[in-house]
Amino acid sequence: MELRHIRYFMAVAEERNVTRAAEKLGIGQPPLSQQIHALEDELGVRLFRRTGHGVVLTEAGEAFATDAKRLLDNAQQAITNAKSAGRGEIGQLNIGFTGSAAFNPVVAILIRKFRQSYPAVSLTLVEGNTAQLLSYLDDGRLDVAFVRLGNQSPAGVAFHHIAVEPMKLVLPTTHPLAKKRKIPLNALAQDSFVLLPREASPTLHDVIIGACRDAGFTPLMGQQAPQLSSVVNLVAAEFGVSLVPASVCQIRVEGVVYADVLGGNISIRLALASRKDARTAKVANFLAIANDPTMNLSGLVASD
Repeated sequence: MELRHIRYFMAVAEERNVTRAAEKLGIGQPPLSQQIHALEDELGVRLFRRTGHGVVLTEAGEAFATDAKRLLDNAQQAITNAKSAGRGEIGQLNIGFTGSAAFNPVVAILIRKFRQSYPAVSLTLVEGNTAQLLSYLDDGRLDVAFVRLGNQSPAGVAFHHIAVEPMKLVLPTTHPLAKKRKIPLNALAQDSFVLLPREASPTLHDVIIGACRDAGFTPLMGQQAPQLSSVVNLVAAEFGVSLVPASVCQIRVEGVVYADVLGGNISIRLALASRKDARTAKVANFLAIANDPTMNLSGLVASD
């Protein structure tokens, strides 16, 4: 039994007339009658009873029509689902982000825009450090990931520029320079720096160390923080000072102040990573939103 046989049957059942059903289907009346007889022979029952004005369903035909309609509906839904999946309009998208990237408003804006554009796509959000996220991309557990982009360029991964974010100083309010709006970085050469471990955030760690060395000193390594939000809390507890992406300034913790770096142009890049060999329609749709020039993402980085 083929789907076309079921379509033929339903056309006759709806029209209650073989000639009109044939016209609706765009085939001849004799071939349609032959197909209906072949279907009845296959089922071993009569589906139609002839009347003076056409045909009516038999009891067996009534029962078959109920399931036949459901089969056709399911087949149409399967076609619709396949086309929607091919356009990236349904399914699941797994998105990763680093702890520092999560504070950037661009991340929330892009995810919100994608959800508005593709409401039938389910999103799974995964937080991790850069190494973890790139590993998850490689083994297929993630489709895209927001990462702080350094000099690393793993094979098979494409990076899509999202934004360049300035770095800000964070100091305890008891620090002698806490009332300054702009502070030269080398003025903190004798302070301990609260940092994330390099294995947790290599790009952020290297940017801070590199900036200090460019300013003429090697930073004193103080208490390590398990995550970026903890950096601010440890600074508030007077464990030292630090440099953080400007978007972190939205963390308002009593006991800290944020300041610009005087005479320095220290920044960190935010990128969207995806696998080069797995450009599904869902991923392509997400990247299209991220690369849309009308989004004007460059001006959305928070500042103090």
